[in-house]
Amino acid sequence: QVHLVESGGGLVQPGGSLRLSCAAPGHLFAIYAMGWYRRRPGKYTELVATYTKDGSTTYADSVKDRFTLARDDAKTTVYLQMSDMKPEDTAVYYCNVGYPTTVARGRGTQVTVSS
Repeated sequence: QVHLVESGGGLVQPGGSLRLSCAAPGHLFAIYAMGWYRRRPGKYTELVATYTKDGSTTYADSVKDRFTLARDDAKTTVYLQMSDMKPEDTAVYYCNVGYPTTVARGRGTQVTVSS
């Protein structure tokens, strides 16, 4: 069982911002690409944003220019800065280890965008 510590979810108004954090074990953080997936109500789990093996980033079209990945190698933590949020961003967000093949995923943190 991989221990991923996700935090930062909550309720935000449309147009607002949130930052999600995910702390991962160092040995996984060093080897695997880290990122975020989400599951919106009634939808399948989808990629939101991730680092790739070569260190570049990939974003879903729906979040480009609004969401930004960041990482702190010293803290073995990956962040998802979400801005200009929309009601359709409401979802459970999961920290993900490994891309394109997932090797571990967190329990998820709820993000709700509503006025």
